[in-house]
Amino acid sequence: MKKVFSLLIAMVFVFAAAAQTDNAEKVKKSKEPEITFESLVHDYGQIMQGDNGVCEFVFKNTGKADLLLTNCRSSCGCTVPEWPKDPIPAGKKATIKVKYNTNRIGAINKTITVESNAVNNRVVLTIKGNVSPKPVEAAPTNENSSLKEKN
Repeated sequence: MKKVFSLLIAMVFVFAAAAQTDNAEKVKKSKEPEITFESLVHDYGQIMQGDNGVCEFVFKNTGKADLLLTNCRSSCGCTVPEWPKDPIPAGKKATIKVKYNTNRIGAINKTITVESNAVNNRVVLTIKGNVSPKPVEAAPTNENSSLKEKN
């Protein structure tokens, strides 16, 4: 009987400790920043070679403390992200600007990894689309050219 009683007492202490740890984690997370993006994907659709390859990802600090972006890196050198270096206060919005080099013809499928001090400290953004070659323009003709054959 003593063993059963001791076992029950031990179980109560274990469950109480676990509950305190869970509550401590919840309190800690409720005071941390959290990054929430309006969209995780930007689809350029069909664009032409040499077109403007800039897009923006808008996000909000939905947490309770200042959000600090520590790094934004792309999966390829043809994609360059720019991000705010100053802390973003709780409840405020900011933007990550991404420039894709549209001189490269073909499918676009690149990622940008955003790292921060947020609860969700690593978020992956995606750009996609397709770059088509720019149409070749015909050379203008000059009817008054002196190089024409004279009859």
